[in-house]
Amino acid sequence: MDIKQLFIFFIPYLLGAWGIITWRKRQAVPDIFFFLCSWTLLSLSVYLGIIESQHGSFFWVVPVGFFTLFFFSFQQAKAKLINGFLFNLFIAVFGAYLLFNFILTQNIVILLLLIGVGLIFLFLALFGFVGLMILLYWNAVVVIKRESHSLANLLTLIAAILMTLWLIYDFTFAGKLPEWASTLLAILPMGLIYFGFVFFNFLTISVLYQFNHPRYNQDFIIVLGAGLIDGERVTPLLAQRIDRAIRFYRQQENKTTPPKFIMSGGQGPDEKIPEAVAMKNYALTQGIPEEDILVESNSTTTLENMKFSKEIIQQTNGKKANVIFSSNNYHIFRAGIFARWAGLNADGIGSKTALYYLPNAFLREFIAIVAMNKKRHFLIVGILASLLLFLTLITWLVPLFVG
Repeated sequence: MDIKQLFIFFIPYLLGAWGIITWRKRQAVPDIFFFLCSWTLLSLSVYLGIIESQHGSFFWVVPVGFFTLFFFSFQQAKAKLINGFLFNLFIAVFGAYLLFNFILTQNIVILLLLIGVGLIFLFLALFGFVGLMILLYWNAVVVIKRESHSLANLLTLIAAILMTLWLIYDFTFAGKLPEWASTLLAILPMGLIYFGFVFFNFLTISVLYQFNHPRYNQDFIIVLGAGLIDGERVTPLLAQRIDRAIRFYRQQENKTTPPKFIMSGGQGPDEKIPEAVAMKNYALTQGIPEEDILVESNSTTTLENMKFSKEIIQQTNGKKANVIFSSNNYHIFRAGIFARWAGLNADGIGSKTALYYLPNAFLREFIAIVAMNKKRHFLIVGILASLLLFLTLITWLVPLFVG
C-alpha cells in the first residue's frame, strides 16, 4: 500500500470540503452536513472508479447502479417507504463493494474506510440490545417528567418493558422448553424482526426527507395545524411549525415574490376557535401581511389538511402551483404521503423538535405508517407465522412417528 494514495484522495477532498463549507455558510439555510455527505459520496465514487479501472475491472458500476435506482425513485416521489429500503440496500451493496475493492487494490484509503465501518459495528455490538433497552428507559423517564402521561408519550417505556420481558424469557424459560414449543414461540421474535426491519427503512427515509431543499419559487406554504392552548392560542409545537414557514417566507421574499400561507386546521370540540384562525393570529403578530394568509378551517386530519388546502389552491391560483408544507420534522414524511394521496405535489419542510421527544415521536409516526398499510404488513407477518406453525407441527409430529 502506497501512502501517496492518501494524499491523492484527501488533498482534493479536503479542498472541496473547505470550499463547500465556505459556500454554504453564506446561505440562508447552510445544511453543511448534507452537502458534505454528498461531496464525500461523489469523491469516493470517482476515486474508487479510477483506482479500480487501473486494475482492469469496473465493478464500481454495481453500487452506482443501486444508488441510481434509489435516486430516481426518491426524485419521483420522496415520501415513499420503499425509498428507505432502496437506500439501505445501496449502503449494504456499497459496503460489500468496499471489501471487494480492498482485496483487489490493497488501497490504504479503502482500508481506513473499512476500519471506520468496523469500529461502528463493534460499537453497536458492544452497545447492543441491553444498551438500547437502557437508553429507552432513560428516555421514558425524561419524557414522563417533561410531558403529559398520555399513551403516545409512553411508547419508549412500553418498548423497553417488552424488551425486558423478552430478555427474561430468553435467559430463563427458552432453554427449558421442548423444541416444538420454542419453534412456536419464535413467532413473536420473527414478527418483531420484521417490524424492526420496516422501522429501520422508515427511519432512514424519514432522516433523508429532512434534507428537502425547496426552491424559492413557491406559490403556497401549507402550515399543518395542531392543538391549541385554552382553545385559542397556538402551542409551542404549533408555533414552531408556523415559525419554520415564516422563515422560508422571508428567505423567498428576499429573492423573489413571497408565497401565500394556507393555515390549515379545523375546530376541535374543546377549542373556542378553529386552529387555522389561531395560526393566522399568531402569524399576524410576527409581521406577516394579512393578504398573504389564507385560512382552511374545516380539516380534522392531515389527509383533510391536504385535500381542503388543494381546493383553496385551485380556487385561488387557477393553474398548477408550486406548493410546500410545514410541520414538525418527525411528521413531514407521513404528511408527504398524505399529500401524495390527496393528489397534491408538495414536499415538506420540518421544524426542529426537542431531542428527548424524538424517540417517542418517531415511534408514534411508525405505528401510524404501519396502520396506513396494515393489511400488507399483517399479511406478511401471517405468512411468516404460518411457516413457523408448519415447522412446529413437523417438530412435534416427527418424534411421534419415529418413536
